[in-house]
Amino acid sequence: MTRLKERIIGLIGAAGPIPVSEYMALCLFDPEEGYYTTREPFGAAGDFITAPEISQMFGELVAVWLYQAWQGAGRPLPATFAEIGPGRGTLMKDMLRTWSRLDPALVAGASFAMVETTPRLAEIQKKTLAGQNVALAWHQSLDKLPPQPLF
Repeated sequence: MTRLKERIIGLIGAAGPIPVSEYMALCLFDPEEGYYTTREPFGAAGDFITAPEISQMFGELVAVWLYQAWQGAGRPLPATFAEIGPGRGTLMKDMLRTWSRLDPALVAGASFAMVETTPRLAEIQKKTLAGQNVALAWHQSLDKLPPQPLF
């Protein structure tokens, strides 16, 4: 039995049933034994692959869609463009490259946020996005995002 399994059994034994959300958070994000903290789940060698890892076209299309949404909202600045659960950071990298070509004023005036709960993945994302000349920040939860238009 793993230590994580023992901890979960202990929690249930001490306090009774736990919500599925709490159980999943423990299984996925536990600092010592969680799924995302102990292995590389992405890519051909991992357990799954996501669209941004297959082709940059996905990120380019999402960037164009978000750009149109931003334009439709009146091009507000400042504004935040956030990615939740950004994996390796590939999607944001592709979107930033696309926005830089579409509208340099957007890239210069907006802030970009990565909502990531796992320190190991945040470090991978920082390496992927190194050298991006934008206002880029990492947040542990949505409620930490700045109070401005969000895309």
